[in-house]
Amino acid sequence: MKIKLFNALADPTRLLIVEKLRKGPLMVGEVAEQVNIRQPQASKHLKILHEAGLVEVQAEANRRYYRLRAEGFQSLESWLSDYRQLWEDRFDNLDEYLKKLQAEGSKSD
Repeated sequence: MKIKLFNALADPTRLLIVEKLRKGPLMVGEVAEQVNIRQPQASKHLKILHEAGLVEVQAEANRRYYRLRAEGFQSLESWLSDYRQLWEDRFDNLDEYLKKLQAEGSKSD
């Protein structure tokens, strides 16, 4: 799942589409216009974002609206939080080590 998610977000056009969808749902034609691509390209990018779980489609009559899907981003946030905690722990350890060195340096002066 995470591989699909990161592959979907790795493409600059898809990342731009996600940015546009942050403002609210859009139809394929609106996405194409706002991102300055052709409609078939927009459909292809939206399909990849949908398969990655980042967008959902809502059909209303003959229109299909695409919107961001919170669950996809919550999955990403959960994955990132594990790494954030790892780095925060390492920075805390480094901070403690530097304080210790500084205290030892002050004693020898």
